[in-house]
Amino acid sequence: MLSACDEPKKQDSLQQVLDTGILRVGTIYGLTTYYNGPNGPEGFEYELAAGFADYLGVKLEIFPYYTVNELFPQLDNAHFDVIAAGINVSPERYSQFRFGPAYQNVSQKLVFKQGDVRPRELEDLTGNFMVVAGSGHSETLRNFKAEHPDLSWQETNDKDSEELLEAVLADELDYTVVDSNILALMRRRYPELSIGFSLSQSQGIAWATSKKGDDALRAALIEYFGKIHQNGTLAALEDKHFGHVRQFNYVDTRDFIRSAAEKLPQYQPLFEQYANELDWRLLAALSYQESHWNPKAKSVTGVRGLMMLTLNTAKDLGVTSRLDPEQSIRGGSEYLATLLTRIPDRIPHPDRLWFALAAYNVGLGHLEDARVLTERQGGNPDMWVDVKKRLPQLRQKRYYKTTRYGYARGNEAVIYVDNIRRYYDTLVWLKEQQPELMPVELQEEQSDVQLGDVSGDDETENDINERTSTPDAPKINGTKSETIEDKADGGDTVENATFENQSSQNQTRQNAPSQKQTSKNETAQSQAPETGPKQDKAGKNGASKNNASDTSDAEKQADSDSQPEESADLLQDETNQEH
Repeated sequence: MLSACDEPKKQDSLQQVLDTGILRVGTIYGLTTYYNGPNGPEGFEYELAAGFADYLGVKLEIFPYYTVNELFPQLDNAHFDVIAAGINVSPERYSQFRFGPAYQNVSQKLVFKQGDVRPRELEDLTGNFMVVAGSGHSETLRNFKAEHPDLSWQETNDKDSEELLEAVLADELDYTVVDSNILALMRRRYPELSIGFSLSQSQGIAWATSKKGDDALRAALIEYFGKIHQNGTLAALEDKHFGHVRQFNYVDTRDFIRSAAEKLPQYQPLFEQYANELDWRLLAALSYQESHWNPKAKSVTGVRGLMMLTLNTAKDLGVTSRLDPEQSIRGGSEYLATLLTRIPDRIPHPDRLWFALAAYNVGLGHLEDARVLTERQGGNPDMWVDVKKRLPQLRQKRYYKTTRYGYARGNEAVIYVDNIRRYYDTLVWLKEQQPELMPVELQEEQSDVQLGDVSGDDETENDINERTSTPDAPKINGTKSETIEDKADGGDTVENATFENQSSQNQTRQNAPSQKQTSKNETAQSQAPETGPKQDKAGKNGASKNNASDTSDAEKQADSDSQPEESADLLQDETNQEH
């Protein structure tokens, strides 16, 4: 017979996972957590969980649920080992469960439909208001109830945050609340989603473990997140899922969705025909960034057509008229494919793709300069998340004077890649995920919206900063919100110390010779095959002044055959839509 002092010792939570060889992870279906994509399971939380299982040397088993409410009882009953579902660490949850280290910060945003009257504080909420039951949003609202007795809302177990946002757009709801990271992704699909105010300050996102066990598994979580933070894996995953949606521009997003419905069908067969190993939607996104799908587009530097090829590159690719949509798309696709072959084989996907896109814009020489700077500064020259931080340094004399190819507007290459990634994500969603919802009926002109009623989504960053610094900025419990993201109306921004705000500049082509460069790491140039199209002296994306006005006979004929207003149609030098 056992006495009280002989009570069996609790089993080591980590050892149990190691003994079974299985890590059981509970999560929820969602855009930022877990879903089944065309190539299998996807999602930011899923990739983190898969990494943790690899770290422990065990197999991963995912248990996806539809609501957070369903997860916590399963954790308490030891049906799985950890919850990885983008959970806000609220005081209430912290008192009931153990949490690993916070790896991301988000805030809760009150969302309404652009064109409706903007609510600026809780007292302004007069319409139909619904949130997900059992979410951190409902918990926040309950905390406000004591000071705002008239505050009322509904809770639902039948819809997730994404569905509630769609209900707002369909005028079925007036308001809902969503985390800023989810809103950042959703606004690329639905630009009419507008921010009223922040319902909460930034909160940490972390994984939960049960308090019924010991701290061994939690200690392993701390070690794992510390390791991936130190080696850059966490930053790379954040950049992969959220890096391209840190900035939002209402007008650009609206125009892109409209163009995808009106212009893209004309060229889609050509993108599909010449994509080869590439995804045709990526090629289409690249073309939109270059020319906005205008076959007559022309930059002041002399690049032309749907894919904005230089004259020398076009000749190398056998393109006789850059104004011919088919030739331009074929040439641009072949050139991008060639750039991909010149990125070192050791660089994995998707980083090698981001490198190739950056080279399409700034040239391989300048890209290699940025990689060399990255290595000098202790970063990883094979990781896009590290190199993108150094590309803007190519504009600073103290850096570019030490590089082989000198000055370049490397910050624009970062914006360029981010834009293409956003456009690509939107096209994937439009064409594969929910095609029945598109095209969206968009507001025709900004002037159709009452000026006092808009959320400011289509304002410049300076306008937003000025507006949100006024006395009528959103208040919670009588306290003015002071988060950086609120001042920029940037509720679509994942709040993380590693995130950078990139200012917008008009895109211009850079001189970028593709000669070999010696460094400790194997360079992109040393990987380049000797065959295939060669860059001209100014680089593919750096048409020199001498050839800026050169035009092939076929292009001159095409220009003369076109209508006057078409031949005079100039594309402002790589206009960037991010403001």
